[in-house]
Amino acid sequence: QVQLVESGGGLVQTGGSLRLSCAASGRTFSSYVMAWFRQAPGKEREFVAAISGSDGNIDYADSVKGRFTISRDNAKNTVYLQMNSLKPEDTAVYYCAARRGWLTERRVRSYGYWGQGTQVTISS
Repeated sequence: QVQLVESGGGLVQTGGSLRLSCAASGRTFSSYVMAWFRQAPGKEREFVAAISGSDGNIDYADSVKGRFTISRDNAKNTVYLQMNSLKPEDTAVYYCAARRGWLTERRVRSYGYWGQGTQVTISS
């Protein structure tokens, strides 16, 4: 079992930056693919970024590529999402997710563990 707790959300202006963190419980953190998803009001949850456990494989949604950076610290059981050049359309609840295995995935149903979410609001 993995428990995930996100932090770092907030309200920033367009062009600003935020760093989200997701702390995971458990002793086998490096064996999990970690990902960030987001869900805006009235929209489906969508993939943002994913990172594999130890081989450094990373995937980004086109909408955030070049602006967001996902990283992980296996010693701290934590995954991060550095978000730069934020836009109003980035406003959403951001969720951390985990799945056993080695391959990054973009599908919501591929992830069995989810955090409670953290609100990110970008003002124009």
